[in-house]
Amino acid sequence: MGAKKPSDMATILTKVIADLRDLAPEEQQKLLETVATFFGLRTPSQSPSQTKGIPASTPRSSPPGGGFSEERDISPKEFIMQKQPRSDVERVACLAFYLTHYRSTPHFKTIDISKLNTEAAQSKMSNVYVAVNNAGRTGYLVPAVRGTKQISAPGEVFVQALPDREAAKAAMGKVKPRKKSRKSAKAK
Repeated sequence: MGAKKPSDMATILTKVIADLRDLAPEEQQKLLETVATFFGLRTPSQSPSQTKGIPASTPRSSPPGGGFSEERDISPKEFIMQKQPRSDVERVACLAFYLTHYRSTPHFKTIDISKLNTEAAQSKMSNVYVAVNNAGRTGYLVPAVRGTKQISAPGEVFVQALPDREAAKAAMGKVKPRKKSRKSAKAK
């Protein structure tokens, strides 16, 4: 695909602005941050006037509505402390989220999760391979390219909702994992 001409860009910009006007300011911000994240672009840091509607008790790594954080220098240890996972499987989901959004590593191997777990100063998982596989069965992770894994969309929503257990549970309740089909025992 070739580069757009300035006149094409002006047309696209006009359409985007017109479409964004129909949204509430919080939705506009969330959408712009999501687009920037999708394209790997940095967004300017929020000024105090932009955050005056956000309660002070809200952690910056988990803004209202589950948007992406502006704070990119949070350590994995702080991130895990904020999210408060209760099991190895939940911790794997949080570490996968951290790798994706804070380390720009959307595809990772089990060893990457294990190393990040150590960096986050968390207790060693009894079997990290089992925890990663169980995170996949739960729907937090999905296969990616060449034997790697990636966090699933429902997994991202789950982690964003943490530490609010009810919201996190509700997010995963909306997702029904695909069941493997069984071949009929009777061949006709």
